[in-house]
Amino acid sequence: MRDGLLSCGILVLDRDGELLLGHASGSPRWDIPKGISEAGESPSETALRETAEETGLALAPAGLLDLGRQPYLRQKDLHLFAVLIERIDPQRCRCATLFRDARGRLRPEFDAYAWVPFGALPMRCGKSLVAVLERVSLLTVLERLRERERRQGAAPWEWTAG
Repeated sequence: MRDGLLSCGILVLDRDGELLLGHASGSPRWDIPKGISEAGESPSETALRETAEETGLALAPAGLLDLGRQPYLRQKDLHLFAVLIERIDPQRCRCATLFRDARGRLRPEFDAYAWVPFGALPMRCGKSLVAVLERVSLLTVLERLRERERRQGAAPWEWTAG
């Protein structure tokens, strides 16, 4: 385990092999829902909270596949989880977390959402995230999630209130 920050997030996949991404407001990049733990949170609790705040998806802990801690940036690692859900309309996603931009305006962390095929991720995401996604092998993760769904049924989820 490296020193530095730990960001926790969830790879939300659909059965067709696409990843749900949010567009980072004020940036050309798209990203997964993720963030830093609050005091006393486990990595899965952080990932679930961040996903609910940044997308409006309330996922059940039992539906998560733990992909472990991954090297990400020089002073930050990612602890990733993955979940397989039905294809949702990304326009229904909402970001409840805000930041103040360079002009002092409050803006949502994500301002748009899209399902993105695995092959298109390098054109949308930053190099460090793409490297992590290649290392965990999204095709292998998708197959593991499909097999898990065949054995246990679909992962439960719902939209958060609001």
